[in-house]
Amino acid sequence: MPQIKITALDVARRAGVSQPTVSRVFTPGAKVSPNLINRVKTAARELGYRPNTLARSLITGRSKTIGLVVAYLNNPFYPEALEKLSVSLRERGYHIMVFIAANLAEEIDPVIDDLLDHQVDGIILASVSMSNELTNRLSEEGIPFVLFNRGQENPKLAQVTAANFEGGRKAGRFLAAGGHQRIAHISGWQKSLNGRDRQAGFVAGLKASGMEPFRCIDSHYRREMATDATYELFSGSTVPDAIFVGNDHMAFAVLETLRGDLGLRVPDDVSVVGYDDVQMSAWKIYDLTTLRQPANRMVEATVDLLLSMIDDKPVDSLKIEIDSPLILRSSARIPPHWTGEDG
Repeated sequence: MPQIKITALDVARRAGVSQPTVSRVFTPGAKVSPNLINRVKTAARELGYRPNTLARSLITGRSKTIGLVVAYLNNPFYPEALEKLSVSLRERGYHIMVFIAANLAEEIDPVIDDLLDHQVDGIILASVSMSNELTNRLSEEGIPFVLFNRGQENPKLAQVTAANFEGGRKAGRFLAAGGHQRIAHISGWQKSLNGRDRQAGFVAGLKASGMEPFRCIDSHYRREMATDATYELFSGSTVPDAIFVGNDHMAFAVLETLRGDLGLRVPDDVSVVGYDDVQMSAWKIYDLTTLRQPANRMVEATVDLLLSMIDDKPVDSLKIEIDSPLILRSSARIPPHWTGEDG
């Protein structure tokens, strides 16, 4: 026999309330007393009722769904951030729909088509390139979007990043203060503003101490390229005594290569500093000194900004940068008398 469908009216009768009260209880942000919420949800649970979100979206014109586009998930920063984004949005009554796209604008277009077909209320673009054509298209469609962890030079684009230049500067000053003389940089993708800012900050940090980089190698945020860059740096007669790496994902490969393949001691022979402070950074095998991308604060800022845009609320700024504190561990020599990030 077909199962009898439980309606909001059935729940209202069981709970002893009106049907509009049941609707308000299952509408995120609606004002309902705790007592009524408990009565309605208890009745719904006993009856096996689930609200029809599709029907509600037809009435309200909102799908309560946010599209998230990520370039790749092998960098551990993104699975951690994705979980935080999902939790934060769920607490606000939104669902998240995840799409994977390469860092190429032409490969993102079909994904955006899918997102628009699903009538998402907004889009979070995490570490993906943004062409002018794509930006214009999203604007024409009237779909609010925020760039997460991928800065752009266009001040009209909503974006939330770490303070990448300042983070790179801290790394440069820290390593210079540690007495290192040959400080290299294995950088993130130099076609991304994040990668350029971190490198520029690093160079500025060294310059403040009267130094220049030993060498900078663009490794595109990829482990295999960071491994190759490490071999390249240590192939000559003069080698680095410290390396600032553009993210932790690459820094793990650098540490593995230095210790396992080249037989070097970290930090006795060479210090290593990363950027992100993913959970693996604190593992004993790595114990990586790194700049922390404050994922919790970045996620909350992203969600606040996007939902404000969806609700047509005014925002203080479309460009939000959040400070990256230096997290000291054993992969880098700590300068004598070090009292903080600036010495």
